[in-house]
Amino acid sequence: MSVCGEDPGFFCREVLDRTENRTLAEIADFVIGKPLTIVAILAGAWIVNRVVQRTVKRTLCAMHSGAVRERIGAVRRKTPKALLDTEVTSLRAEQRITALTSVLRSVVGFVVFLIAGFLILGEIGLNLAPLLAGAGIIGIALGFGAQSLVKDFLSGLFILVEDQFGVGDIVDLEQGTSGTVEAVSLRTTRLRAVDGTVWYVPNGEIRRVGNKSQHWSRALLDVDVAYETDIEHAKSVIKRVADGLWEERDAIIEEPEVWGVESLGPSSVVIRLVVKTRPSDQYSISRELRQRLKAAFDAEGIEIPYPQQIVLNRVPQEPASTQPQVPPAAPKSG
Repeated sequence: MSVCGEDPGFFCREVLDRTENRTLAEIADFVIGKPLTIVAILAGAWIVNRVVQRTVKRTLCAMHSGAVRERIGAVRRKTPKALLDTEVTSLRAEQRITALTSVLRSVVGFVVFLIAGFLILGEIGLNLAPLLAGAGIIGIALGFGAQSLVKDFLSGLFILVEDQFGVGDIVDLEQGTSGTVEAVSLRTTRLRAVDGTVWYVPNGEIRRVGNKSQHWSRALLDVDVAYETDIEHAKSVIKRVADGLWEERDAIIEEPEVWGVESLGPSSVVIRLVVKTRPSDQYSISRELRQRLKAAFDAEGIEIPYPQQIVLNRVPQEPASTQPQVPPAAPKSG
């Protein structure tokens, strides 16, 4: 059996047992045995790849329908039906699952066929020990040289898995970088600021995220009125204006609330109004409310204060003379 190696193949062993011809056994092993083994390795790798890829897709879908929904269940129970009917969350989840599935399938396919390639090289007769050692050294070198790239990749993967933000969200990142998300990849996130500036932020540099448009948003207005204003009257006017806009605009998903006096400023009393809106609609709602409040205050005679200053103009007096007064000379007699 030494002719067939330490681990003889089926065809080599059978031909050698039947013919006792070493040359014929070697030819049979080389022509039939090794090609069939290679084909079997490739077929097994293809089957494993397909099974693992389907498992990845089903696992991600199960996470969305099960664990993730359970985690955000409390939020969804408190979320108005008007917001849930938009299916914004479902669309975001579908986009996230599609992106993650594509990435994980590529990684799985690469790993499976890499292992299959090593097995095929072993069947051909190459010594894998130096090859694996060289691959390990190259991997270590690439790991040290591409630390930031690996960091960006892993951070982007967690951003997608945890759904920290998605395309269309208004976010505030570190170092004053804020804007609307235009694209999220595994390496970078692209934002467009209000002034049109496009920011490319490496995912590994994102340490905190302020998402202003996830699930729902809130228009927060601090309305200033003069100190002489009847506060209850001003609150009723503000509530009436906000309720009127609520009845007209579907973007407002809950009844507006006037929380009351927020602070006492140098020249005004600040009354806070909060309005819950659909994601990213808080800015348009805030602008519309300010315009309507200005018209309502003018109609009701409510003064919107402005900073005032009292200027004292003092006229300096002329200083008294410090020289001694000389009495007038007495008139001379006769």
